[in-house]
Amino acid sequence: MDQLEQLKKITTVVADTGDIDAIRAFQPVDATTNPSLLLKASQDEKYAPLLDKARQYALTQGGSDRDQLANMSDYLATLIGREILEIIPGRISTEVDARLSFDTQATIDKAQRLIELYQQQGVDPSRVLIKIASTWEGIEAARQLEKAGIQCNLTLLFGFSQAQACADAGAFLISPFVGRILDWHKARQPDANFSGDNDPGVQSVSRIYRYYKTHGYDTIVMGASFRNIGEIQALAGCDRLTIAPALLQELASLKQPLERKLSPENSGSTDSKEALAESSFRWALNGDAMATEKLAEGIRNFAKDQETLERLLAG
Repeated sequence: MDQLEQLKKITTVVADTGDIDAIRAFQPVDATTNPSLLLKASQDEKYAPLLDKARQYALTQGGSDRDQLANMSDYLATLIGREILEIIPGRISTEVDARLSFDTQATIDKAQRLIELYQQQGVDPSRVLIKIASTWEGIEAARQLEKAGIQCNLTLLFGFSQAQACADAGAFLISPFVGRILDWHKARQPDANFSGDNDPGVQSVSRIYRYYKTHGYDTIVMGASFRNIGEIQALAGCDRLTIAPALLQELASLKQPLERKLSPENSGSTDSKEALAESSFRWALNGDAMATEKLAEGIRNFAKDQETLERLLAG
């Protein structure tokens, strides 16, 4: 077996792309999208009919220009999500507008709207995860949505305090980032050896995984944002890994044995179980320069791509 086949036996592999052809080729269980991936997909000519359909839907709904842009964007996200769900057996993660990252009620309203649009297209809500940035407000929105039966994927997660709060909120799944953590450290220590287990992103996800398993949290850990296959190999055995097509292809080309690195049976954590109050969460996040900077940067970049996508739709 190649390493992708081996990985699929110990980890649920998720496709980190909006490219339907790539998803069909690699046959993941689940798939994730975000504004950046939707923007990239929307610039491909084969998605033009979906863009036209989203525009027509928004026109039928009426409202202000702002309302129509929101309807176009949300409908396009669910159109692409539905197309992906026709290929995969599992779930699609669809992201809430990053500009709502600091508004709990607006995040809840948007999540309910996305689920409603999926239902209008015949998609059962059980096949959808709502992606929300791991701000305090986003995590609180997820707490309420989970209680209402809408399951969530907490993304843009860089710090341990974010992982603690997500688990306490009962989030279905978290997406702790790996590659963006590595980027931050490499920018500051360009000559350091960050390969394999030395990768700070790998260390972060491993710590979170051990904490969840040791303390019996049901929240799924799905490593995300990989820069190289070494990071994936170092997290083999994690609950789920969401991987871009180029790295899936690279794994599929390797025939060497793949060692399992993470398992529930060997997950002793030295971190004590803790439910963070808002003040404790904000203080811990503030004390982690990397997590604070990368969270803010991620929100800004997703918001920027969302705005670019809306201009494309408006055109």
